[in-house]
Amino acid sequence: MTTSNTNEATGGASGRVDPAVRAELARLRDSIDNIDAAVVHMLAERFKCTQQVGHLKAAHQLPPADPSREAHQIARLRRLAENAKLDPAFAEKLLNFIIAEVIRHHERIADGAGNGAADAGE
Repeated sequence: MTTSNTNEATGGASGRVDPAVRAELARLRDSIDNIDAAVVHMLAERFKCTQQVGHLKAAHQLPPADPSREAHQIARLRRLAENAKLDPAFAEKLLNFIIAEVIRHHERIADGAGNGAADAGE
């Protein structure tokens, strides 16, 4: 929680925020913190899978990027976002960021495989 959020939640020096409001803010922020933790764990699981994909691609000399798959995934995620009432442009930006990181990992794995020394940490 940032200092401004802490001050807001506690009413700052003046303490003018109603205790019921502080309690509701704390409840909502606890939920947000739990969701953030779940997102991090889900991303970690996703990257474990994409690392395996990277090793499989490297072993079979497949390119790190798959533009047709990526385009399909972006379209799919945009539809999911629309159905979830989430801004599809935001969802696309997030997926593009993730895809760029996955490709970077795949390139690093392929470079290691080409040198006969795949990165054991991947």
